[in-house]
Amino acid sequence: MRASSEFLATLVLVLVSVSSVAHGDPLVPALIIFGDSVVDVGNNNNLNTLIKSNFPPYGRDFVNHRPTGRFCNGKLVTDFTAEYLGFTSYPPAYLSRDAIGNALLTGANFASAASGLYDSTANLYRAITLTQQLNYYREYQTKLVNMAGNNAANNIISGAIHLLSAGSSDYIQNYYINPLVSRIYTPDQFSDILIRSYTTFIQNLYGLGARRIGVTTLPPTGCLPAAITLFGAGSNQCVARLNQDAIAFNNKLNSTSLSLQDRLPGLKLVVFDIYQPLLDMVTKPSDNGKPPILQ
Repeated sequence: MRASSEFLATLVLVLVSVSSVAHGDPLVPALIIFGDSVVDVGNNNNLNTLIKSNFPPYGRDFVNHRPTGRFCNGKLVTDFTAEYLGFTSYPPAYLSRDAIGNALLTGANFASAASGLYDSTANLYRAITLTQQLNYYREYQTKLVNMAGNNAANNIISGAIHLLSAGSSDYIQNYYINPLVSRIYTPDQFSDILIRSYTTFIQNLYGLGARRIGVTTLPPTGCLPAAITLFGAGSNQCVARLNQDAIAFNNKLNSTSLSLQDRLPGLKLVVFDIYQPLLDMVTKPSDNGKPPILQ
C-alpha cells in the first residue's frame, strides 16, 4: 500500500488546489481515466477480446464481492483515488450500462486492458486503442454539454483530473514477444515511438480542454510475474534488462512531460513515479510490511 498512498498524496497535493474546495464536496469536479489493465474497470467486458476479467476469482474482495472487469481481486488504485478525492462512486466504464445520465457528470473511465501508448499493441488484442479512447472522450464531452450546458461542461473538463496509465503492455505484450517489432526497433527506438504517441495524446487532450493531467511511469517491468515467467530463464528474480528498458523510458517520459508543461500554457502535468516504490516492495519486502521470502 505504500505505492498507493504515495500516489494519492502526490495527486492531491500537486494537482488539486485544496484552498478552493468547498467543505464536503469532492476536491475536483470529475475524474477521467485512460490506459490499460491497471485502470480498466470493465470496458473490455463489452469487447470481442480474450483479455477479460469478468469471472472469478477476480473481484472476490471488491465491494460487491463479484467480478466487475477489474484485473484485480479488489479495488484499483484509481478507486482509492476517487475515494480520497471525496467521490461517493467510481468513474464508470464508458462502454458499460452504468455510463449514463448523472453518473457521467463526475467522470468516466475509458481504459482498456491490453491497450498501450502504441495503438498497434491494442490492435493485437482487439482492445481499445488510446486513439479510440480519446475519440470516446470527445463523445463524452458532447454528452456533458447536452446534460449540463457549455459553461458547466467546460468547467468540469478544465477542473477534472485526467489520469493516464499505459506502457507496460507495449513492452510485455508486444515488443518483447513480437519479432515483427523487436527485429526492426531497438528498445531505445521503440521507446521513442511510445514517447511520440504520448506527446500526441497529451497535446490532443490539452486541446480538448484538459488542464490537470497525471501520468504514471512504467513499473519495474522486469519484476512482473509474466515477465519473470517468460524471460527469467527459470529464475524467480527480476529480469534486469527489462527493468533497464523501463528506466530509460521513464527518463524520456519525465523530460518530455517537463517540455510539454513548458509549452502548453496553464497545463499541470505531473508524472507519478511508481517504479521505485514498487521495486522497493519487491526487493525490500520487510521494509514494506511483508516478511521476506526465503530462497
